[in-house]
Amino acid sequence: MSTLDGLYNFRDTGGLPLQDGGYSRPGVLYRSDALRNLTDQGVAQLATTEIGVVADLRTPAEREAAPDRLPSTRTIDTVRPAITQGALGEQLVALVDPTRAPSPDAVRAGLEALPALGDLYVGMLRGSAAAFAAVARVVAASHDGAPTAVVVHCTAGKDRTGVAVALLLDAVGVERTAIVDDYAVSQRNLAGPWADGMLHMIESLGISVTPQLRTLATETPPSAITQALAWVDAAGGSARYLMSGGLTSRELSTVRRRLAG
Repeated sequence: MSTLDGLYNFRDTGGLPLQDGGYSRPGVLYRSDALRNLTDQGVAQLATTEIGVVADLRTPAEREAAPDRLPSTRTIDTVRPAITQGALGEQLVALVDPTRAPSPDAVRAGLEALPALGDLYVGMLRGSAAAFAAVARVVAASHDGAPTAVVVHCTAGKDRTGVAVALLLDAVGVERTAIVDDYAVSQRNLAGPWADGMLHMIESLGISVTPQLRTLATETPPSAITQALAWVDAAGGSARYLMSGGLTSRELSTVRRRLAG
């Protein structure tokens, strides 16, 4: 399945080349922007897929402001390993809810203080090993014959989701260039109405959209995920990183079997 109606950044991670030959298995791990964006048709399409679990990486505030839309015709479980570091989406989603939004000055100060994207990812990795391990654990879990594919998403599906998926793909032996290329696809998927709307939201607060802020809000430069993975390499690699967050060796083996065959 190439997309679900209403989503901008949904895709299967299958078909990526493995270091030892072959390709990652399709129909097991999907990545996406928030499922709040699904149309009625998209919800119906989701009900017919092999997806049985949603891993929602957003913060509680983000989920409350924009709850996922899921089918009522069958059960799709949701796990919520929130990744709070680097939650740019939380600050931006708050802007559309004036009953909870902080003052424009506070939002402006928060956005302007954010680091470069690669540095943001490294900070995310430093504080979120348990949350990323929880995503891997969901991929490893058995669901007793029910649909077992997992879709991972945050708000845009580019930052928290991008790092989570890169870790999983790296841990199962997908070629590094393919991981970087998959990450970079998000910028193309989000270009147009989604990115334009995000930038307009920022500008409506009187905030100048600098090149750095444009990148943080809408782009996925290869250098950012390369920097993040280099940090993981220096820490012993993606597998060791996930195990430092609580993933067991048995679960890691199951993730590898499911994603890489």
